[in-house]
This record gives sequence, C-alpha cells and structure tokens, in this order.
Amino acid sequence: MKTVYIDVLITVNIFIDFYIIMCTRIFLHINVSLGRMIAGSLVGGAFSLVALLPAMPFGLNILFDFLTASLIVFVSFGRSSIKSYIKRVTVYFVISFLFCGIMIFIYTSFKPLGMEIYNDTVYFNISPVILIILTLICYYILKLINRLTKDVCGGGVCNVEIQMNGNTLTLCAKIDSGCNVKEPFSGDYVIIAEEELLNGCLPKDEETRVIPFNSLGGSGIIKGFKPDKIKINGVDVNDVYIGICKNVMKGEIRALIPYEISKNLN
Repeated sequence: MKTVYIDVLITVNIFIDFYIIMCTRIFLHINVSLGRMIAGSLVGGAFSLVALLPAMPFGLNILFDFLTASLIVFVSFGRSSIKSYIKRVTVYFVISFLFCGIMIFIYTSFKPLGMEIYNDTVYFNISPVILIILTLICYYILKLINRLTKDVCGGGVCNVEIQMNGNTLTLCAKIDSGCNVKEPFSGDYVIIAEEELLNGCLPKDEETRVIPFNSLGGSGIIKGFKPDKIKINGVDVNDVYIGICKNVMKGEIRALIPYEISKNLN
C-alpha cells in the first residue's frame, strides 16, 4: 500500500459506513435517531484501521467483516429481537458487500488515483471539500430514491410522535392504503400500533374506546384512544385515534397509518 493518512482513512470510512447504515435504515424502515447512526459510523471508522494490519487470509476477513457489521448494527439501531437483529445484520452486511464489490470493480478496471483497497477497507486520498460535496450528493440521491419509491409503490413510512399523560414516544408507521379503520362515533381515522410500542403512553381503561374493524383476515374490535397531541412527520395532526393491537404485526414495522392521513400532510 502507498502512503496512507490515518485521518483521511478514518474520515472516509465514517462517511461510507454512515450511508450504509442509512441505506439499511431506509430498506428496513427502522426508526432510529441521527445520533445512533453517527455513533455506528464512528465505530465503522475505527475498525477501518484494520487496513494497516497484514493481509488477512480468505475466510478470516469475511468473519471479521461480519463481526464488525454485527457491532455496528447494534450500536446504530440498539436492541431488538434476535430475528430482527439477524435481519438487520444481514441487510447491512449485504449492502456493505455490494459496495465493496463495486469499489473493487472500479479499482481493478480504472485504477483511479488516490484509491486503495486493503483488508476489504476502501481508502480515498481526497480533500475535505470533495468529501463534503460527495456527502451532499449521496444525501440527496438517497432522499430522491426514497421519494421515488414512495411515489411508485404508494407506500413508505411516517414518523409518528404521540404525547399522552405527560409522556412522549415516537414510532414508525407504514403507510397502508388498505388501512381504513375509523372511530365509529367521530369518523376519525385510526393509526394501528402494537401494544408494546405504546408503553408509557397507554391510557387508563376508562379513557379508551371500542373500535370495530374489518379486514381480509376477518373482523373484530380493538381498544383505541385519542392522544393529547400527535405529530406525523413533524406536522401537528388533529382528529386521529390510536388503535391498540396485540401480536398482529411482525418485523420492523409494527404500526400502520391510513393513506388518507399521510396524503394530507404538508
């Protein structure tokens, strides 16, 4: 390897890991703070120092990459069920593997100046100005892809902030055109969420209402309540109820928001 500047090595890989984490978050619709993603990318930047070690034999480098991915995912997204954790690590690892494959192709085909790959770590000897420009370009590309995906698929997710009895929580809700549950007396739309997501904001029994629903899986009733305050993607929304379900939705998204609510957001 040619001369390597450690500050550039760490900075570039923090940048790369941040966007791999962001792609994982977008792909799995994980609700996570920016601080956690930055912390995860800092861990990835620290592990980039492996590029300075002797070359790892084949197999050992894959094992090391997988263990690194596992730690980065844990720091970035926090605790989850074993099934969700395995899914997160797998998606992160696959995106990292694809990125590394693309970089190897570029490196072997075009031999760009200032680019090196060692122990599966990418190194670019670039200026901070170019790095900032690339950061902005990648951010807006991801934002555009996310918007186009929503427009084409008619889906997407919303961040829902609920305030109830002095407590506040934030959850991710999948936009669902088939979710048309309404509170029967007011006609207000209902956001459906798993009970365990609402810990701390669950009202007393006398503050709940019985809400009937119909779906392809059958019909029934759920308990629902009107929060003291609710924000969807940062916008204050009135006349929306929260419906409480138990062990119905699995995976990363465990809340549904009617499409009719999301389309009216500014």
